[in-house]
Amino acid sequence: MKVLYNDGHVAECPADEELHVIRHSAAHIMAQAIKRLYPEADFAYGPATDNGFYYDIDLGDKKISEEDFPAIEAEMKKICKENLKFTTFELSRDEAKKLMAERNEKYKLEHIDGLPADARITFYQQGEYIDMCVGPHLTYTKALKAFKLTGVSGAYWKGDKDNKMLTRINGIAFGSKEALEEHLKMLEEAARRDHRKIGREMELFMMNDAGPGFPFWLPNGMVVRNSLMQYWHEMQAKFGYEEVQTPVILSRTLWETSGHWDHYKANMYTTKIDEEDYAIKPMNCPGACLIYKNKPRSYRDLPLKLAEAGLDHRHELKGALHGLFRVREFTQDDAHLFIRPDQITEQVTDVAHLITAYYAQFGFPYKVELSTRPDDSMGSDEDWANAEEGLRRALETMGVEYTINEGDGAFYGPKIDFHLQDCLGRTWQCGTIQLDFQLPHNFQLEYTDADGSKKQPIMIHRAGFGSFERFIGMLTEEYAGKFPTWLSPLQVKVLPVSEKTRDYAHSVADTLRDAGVRVKVDDRDEKIGYKIREARSLDRVPYMLIIGEKEAEAGNISVRDRSNETVQRDLADFVADVTAEIAERR
Repeated sequence: MKVLYNDGHVAECPADEELHVIRHSAAHIMAQAIKRLYPEADFAYGPATDNGFYYDIDLGDKKISEEDFPAIEAEMKKICKENLKFTTFELSRDEAKKLMAERNEKYKLEHIDGLPADARITFYQQGEYIDMCVGPHLTYTKALKAFKLTGVSGAYWKGDKDNKMLTRINGIAFGSKEALEEHLKMLEEAARRDHRKIGREMELFMMNDAGPGFPFWLPNGMVVRNSLMQYWHEMQAKFGYEEVQTPVILSRTLWETSGHWDHYKANMYTTKIDEEDYAIKPMNCPGACLIYKNKPRSYRDLPLKLAEAGLDHRHELKGALHGLFRVREFTQDDAHLFIRPDQITEQVTDVAHLITAYYAQFGFPYKVELSTRPDDSMGSDEDWANAEEGLRRALETMGVEYTINEGDGAFYGPKIDFHLQDCLGRTWQCGTIQLDFQLPHNFQLEYTDADGSKKQPIMIHRAGFGSFERFIGMLTEEYAGKFPTWLSPLQVKVLPVSEKTRDYAHSVADTLRDAGVRVKVDDRDEKIGYKIREARSLDRVPYMLIIGEKEAEAGNISVRDRSNETVQRDLADFVADVTAEIAERR
C-alpha cells in the first residue's frame, strides 16, 4: 500500500503501519463528511487509535447522535467514490495561523500556539477539506475500503474538565470488507459476553448512583466470589503463605514513609480522625512492612510470605469507570514476600509456579514480559544486576518464554508481568512479580544475618488474579456466564414437569443439597419448555434435571447438560459424578 508522507514523497507503507494510516485517513474523510453536513463544525483532535479512530468536534448548538451515523457514512462513501487525491504542504507559523483563522479553526489555532518554536507545521488536503496533520495518509480517498462509525460521546478539549465539552465520534476502519465484517462479529460477540449485561441477567452484582464505582455484590455473585476465594485460600496454603489482614484506614505518617502521600495522593481518599490526617489504603504493601517490623527477624525466618486479600480504594475518574473492570473499591489478590538476596531465583520461581497454576486452572493463555531498570530508579547497580539476573534465571529455570521490556521496571526494582489473552483476543495484565528495594529502605526493615550483621531484606510484591473484581468480570466474559460447575452460582436446577412430580423433584433436590450441591427446584406452574429456556439462558445452569412421571415412578432422573443432550441417569451415580466434578474443579 502506497502512502503520502508530509515531505511530499510517496512510498510503500510498512505492513505494521498500514492499519494506522488507513484509520488516520478515515478520520480525515469522516471530518470532511461532517463538515459538508454541518458547515459550522470546528475540529479539535482526530487521531488513529489501536482500536480505530475518532475526531473531537465542536458543533456549537448542533448535536450528533448515532441516528445520524447513516447520513455521515453515506457522505464518507461518496467522498471515497470521488477518489480525491491527498496532497500535503508545509507553512510557516504565521502562514499556518492565517490559514486556520481564515477557516475559523480556533482549536487548530490554539494547537499551533502550543507547538515548539522550531516545529514543522504540515497540512493534508483532499478536495475542499484541509487539516493540520503530520501524516502519513493514503494517496487517494478511494483507497479507504471498509469503515463504520461506532459511537458518540463527550470529551473535554485537551482532556481538561475545565475546558469545553466536545463531541467525540468514534469509528473503525480496516483494509478490507472481510476484515471489517470479522471485527463487527467480534464486537457482537463482545456485546453478548459483556459482564455488565450478564451480571444483570444472572443477578451477580449491581451498581448504584449512591456509590459510583463501588460494586454491590448480590447473592449469586457472592457465590462466585466465595468459590473463587476458597480456591485462593487453598492455593495460599499449598504454596506456603501465611494470610494476614491489614487495616483499611492508616495514618498520613505511614503513607509519607511509603512515599504514597507525595506521589499518589490524588488517587487516595483521605479523612481526619482526632484532628490528624488519615488515608483509606490504595494498596496493601505498607501494612505488610509494619507486620514484618513487628518483631526482630533472623535470616532463618526468611522467606516470610504474607498473603492478603486486601480491600483497597483508589479514586478513578467517573468517566473511566467500567463495570467490574474499572472500580473504586476492589479486593486485591496480594502477597508480599521478604527474602534474602540469595533467595531471589528460588522464590521468584515459586511465585511464578503459583501464578501459572492459576491460569492453567481457568485455561487462559498468557505471555510473560521482563521489565528492566528505568532511568529514574533507586538502588545500587549491583542490586539491580543481581535482581534482574535472578528474575531471568527463574524464568529460564521454568522454561518460560519471555520478552524483555527495556527500562519499564518500577523505580524500586525490576518486574515480571503476565499478560493473559481472553476468548476475544484481548490482553489483560493481571499477574505481576516485582522486586522492591525501596520500601524495605523507607521502613528501615532488617534481619540479623548468620554472621550477626544487620541486613536489609528484599521485598517481592506478587499478584496473580490482580483484583478479584476484575478477574470475576473476565471470567464472566470468558465463559459468557456459563461458569464451570464449581464456580456456578446454581449448579443444578430441578424441573418438575407437572404438579404430580413436585414431591419427587424436591426429594431429588434434598439429596443433592445434602451432598453439598447448590440446587434449586423450579416448581412454578409454567410449561417445561419455558423452564428449560430460562434455566439455560438466564441461570446458565450446568445441569437441569427433568422430572416427569416416568422418572418419578422409576426413581431416576433425566439429565440435560449444556450440550442440550438429555440422558436417563441413576440419581446416586449423578450425585457421585457431579460432586467429583465440583471437588476437582473441572
